[in-house]
Amino acid sequence: MTRSLDLTFQGLRCSLAPALGGAVAGLWLDGLPVLRSTEAQDLANVHVSGSFPLLPYSNRIGQGRMHWDGQDYRLALNVPPHPHAIHGVAWQRPWSVLQASPSSAVLQYLHSPDDSWPFAFEARQSFRLDDEGMQLDISLRNLAPHAVPAGLGWHPYFPKRAGCRLSFSATGRWEPGPEKLPTHCSNSAGLQTDCAELVIDHCFEGWSGEATLVDEQLQTRLRANLERLVVYTHPGLEAVAVEPVSHVNNAIQQPDPLALGLRVLQPGQTMGAQIHIHAEHNP
Repeated sequence: MTRSLDLTFQGLRCSLAPALGGAVAGLWLDGLPVLRSTEAQDLANVHVSGSFPLLPYSNRIGQGRMHWDGQDYRLALNVPPHPHAIHGVAWQRPWSVLQASPSSAVLQYLHSPDDSWPFAFEARQSFRLDDEGMQLDISLRNLAPHAVPAGLGWHPYFPKRAGCRLSFSATGRWEPGPEKLPTHCSNSAGLQTDCAELVIDHCFEGWSGEATLVDEQLQTRLRANLERLVVYTHPGLEAVAVEPVSHVNNAIQQPDPLALGLRVLQPGQTMGAQIHIHAEHNP
């Protein structure tokens, strides 16, 4: 299993860790971290990576309990001591390298039903570095012989350097209860805020598809063709997670999960998303 794979294009370099959850260990522009960055061969745990995939669902499923097609499922609680199933399964499994070139790579994960997720699927991540930055295509294909619930996302961490400021537009924000599960959606125009003292762990609805982070060294733009964005940080964390996702946290336990972005994939059907990061030096 491939532990590290480096992609380069001009001043941009991406270090992938296929064996550690298909994670991006680091992304640098002229040696300056764009994401929270570690060399793949030095990455001890996916929890401290630059980014990792969220498949076949994003964020939390409350207490790991899921009802689907008339059957109840109990999912493994995969981040003890947290009481929920978190971030799907693909980020905790090794991925294979299907293709690789100096500036691009395709990774694959094949899932067989287990106590973490009861339905078979294939996931792919396609990375490409070029003049516009880093492009990621992420996809999920249903390999089960019946319809399944599905969602996806990506979990990048951006460094909180001096003066770090996050900006994006949205229409709503899901407010979490005591167990960090969403309870209701309030109106929100998004965020335009300094990150140093920010305390947040929320999913935003009606995301415009673009977010910017500006600090004393870089201007970074994140774009995706997804309608929701999870933002997580606190003063003790030296990074801010800005996560494009397809559905609201814990959507599958809500009365109308499809209205909250959860997809139903028929046998052989695929869902996907495109995510783009462009960084440039702050003049």
